[in-house]
Amino acid sequence: MTHPEYILTLSCLDQRGIVHRVSGFLAEHGCNIIDSAQFGDAESRLFFMRVHFSLDEPGVTDERLRAEFALLADTMQLDWELRDAHAKPRVLLMVSKIGHCLNDLLFRYKSGLLPMEIPAIVSNHMDFYQLAASYNIPFHHLPLAAGAPEEAKLAQESRIIELVQTHDIDLVVLARYMQILSPRLCAALKGKAINIHHSFLPSFKGAKPYAQAHHRGVKLIGATAHFVTSDLDEGPIIEQDVERVDHSMDAETLSAIGRDVECVVLARAVKWFVEHRILQNGAKTVVFK
Repeated sequence: MTHPEYILTLSCLDQRGIVHRVSGFLAEHGCNIIDSAQFGDAESRLFFMRVHFSLDEPGVTDERLRAEFALLADTMQLDWELRDAHAKPRVLLMVSKIGHCLNDLLFRYKSGLLPMEIPAIVSNHMDFYQLAASYNIPFHHLPLAAGAPEEAKLAQESRIIELVQTHDIDLVVLARYMQILSPRLCAALKGKAINIHHSFLPSFKGAKPYAQAHHRGVKLIGATAHFVTSDLDEGPIIEQDVERVDHSMDAETLSAIGRDVECVVLARAVKWFVEHRILQNGAKTVVFK
């Protein structure tokens, strides 16, 4: 007999007895803890916790479990979410004309490495409509001409918001979507949009960053995945990684290495999000790996 499984995430002001009271509640309601992780941040004085558990007591319904935990949460002033561990989050992918991250995410999704559903792919170009079709995923071409007026940009972003709402999207992934999102769209996607970029910023901005980096003789190439905010490329960081390079490598080789790092870093960030392992801590994140 299989039992329902849940993932509980919570944060609150650090206080004595949080783990005891939460685990005690679960035990009293016929739950068995499968995995648990917690962290107390001395700087923010906040406590974070993630618990994966099964509900083994048939007499306890989902409604009762949620209602009675809400009472406990109120007394402890918890910011919490309780999710079905087997429900796959719904992810919208966005891309422009650079497709390595999109291709990597689609392969991992199809291979079962990323437990998620992808109801749609959005792009401001047509380059990857055939790739989307090969995975039987609807492709939405929402063009935005260079130098388009603000009204056109807001209209295009309204279509994105409409797709997010229509498909009940849990996460938007900017898989090298090369458009700056408006503050309105950033606010609409707060906490549920992830971006990926090379980690040369702010040193090498603009076009051909790998050529700029090669010219300066860099020895490390990296990538950063972070939550999207209205502060360009400065949202809470989820994951980063680096690869060493040397003088023998040309700009094209650096770029190829950078693409590989970007794919891995973005895939990790998406996996941790859909497994409910990321909690925001102000301008930072707590990631229970």
